[in-house]
Amino acid sequence: MRRSARRRGVAAAAAMAVSAAGLAACSDGGGGAAEATCTNEIKQADATQVTVWAWYPSFETIVDRFNETHTDLQVCWTNAGQGADEYNKFQTAIEAGTGAPDVIMLEAEVLPTFTILDSLVDLSEYGAGELEADFTAGSWSDVSNGDSVYAIPVDGGPMGMLYRADIFEEHGVEVPTTWDEFAKAAQDLRDAGFDGHITDFPTNGNALNYALFAQNGWEPFQYDAAKPTEIGINVDSPEAEEVLGYWKGLIDDDLVATEDAFTTDYNAALVDGTYAVYLAAAWGPGYLQGLSEADAGAEWRAAPLPQWDPENPVQVNWGGSTFAVTTQSEQPEAAATVAKELFGDEETWKLGVEEAALWPQWKPMLESDWFTGLEAPFFGGQKINEEVFLDAANGYEGFSFSPFQVYAYDQQTQALFDMVENDTDAATTLGTIQDGLVQYATEQGFTVSE
Repeated sequence: MRRSARRRGVAAAAAMAVSAAGLAACSDGGGGAAEATCTNEIKQADATQVTVWAWYPSFETIVDRFNETHTDLQVCWTNAGQGADEYNKFQTAIEAGTGAPDVIMLEAEVLPTFTILDSLVDLSEYGAGELEADFTAGSWSDVSNGDSVYAIPVDGGPMGMLYRADIFEEHGVEVPTTWDEFAKAAQDLRDAGFDGHITDFPTNGNALNYALFAQNGWEPFQYDAAKPTEIGINVDSPEAEEVLGYWKGLIDDDLVATEDAFTTDYNAALVDGTYAVYLAAAWGPGYLQGLSEADAGAEWRAAPLPQWDPENPVQVNWGGSTFAVTTQSEQPEAAATVAKELFGDEETWKLGVEEAALWPQWKPMLESDWFTGLEAPFFGGQKINEEVFLDAANGYEGFSFSPFQVYAYDQQTQALFDMVENDTDAATTLGTIQDGLVQYATEQGFTVSE
């Protein structure tokens, strides 16, 4: 098979994985970029306008600040939907060859899905490589490939452990620092009369479960955007089997729940004392505080994520978003400037932290006295950034996702659900995921190594 033909085949696989859901793309703005009705106010009518799709909370405040501080560029912002809703619209625009914005917010984990479609601009051509030192190493690794840079990092999800200090204290149980201690704490809480679960292991956890596996050295995919037709798949590794076997044991002993994440029941359990621990990304405290009807007597605190080997701690990340420039943009240089500068100063980042609970990947903010010194009233005044999440952010080294990540997540969710429902063991469950992904990738034209 000629390389160009194989490239088209694997690109089609990525298109199938994103799966446009019949959503109409925006109208053509001339040259392909979306001509959206701006949600925000344009401050400089004569300036070049750059269209942006993004779903951040309170994003209009960020856009207004950019437009007030730039006389030559203005952002025209549209919320095209969150996550999959936006990706489906983008996929529709890619297939139509028109309708995409100049700049699009994408989670880091889906960047390979869109780079394989040649739908994102290599921002190294516009000086993005010069910004590497301004960002955490892991976040930069997630958006780059060799000298190519496919997006600018914005926020991230370094992981920690949020826990009910009142529940641990009431039952005389020590807060765990390792996963062995975590399992012991789960049993000790139960033996002391706690009638809830130490935490939840959601089978639809997707990026959360990837992070938990990755902490033990799991590398499921070896993928290089410079070799788009080749992929290594090693899901069923001993490292993954150890982690999944650990959680399966806690599930079998009824020490851990298996509620789907972010459902009404799950949210209620987080705040009513059913769970003693919330394994969370750095945006988790904001999510937790946003839930209504929290237990009035709850005393929440934050601690580092438990480790497999405390002598060699491994930091992991759950989520994180970026700004990329689409290849449909007729003004990629202006678009690249917007992607680089939307969150390019401390005052803007203060808005992002205070109004949207974002966790910055931008080191000048991470290292600022204001950010490190923030006290969290919800956590008893604890400086959770300095004490927990900064080390997690700086220790994260990056992770390789597949160019069909949506499909990979779907397969994992189904296999983990079957494991819980049918009492399948960890090795069989991981083998099912491995075989399914290898078959899928091969059918779509990838050369697969295991």
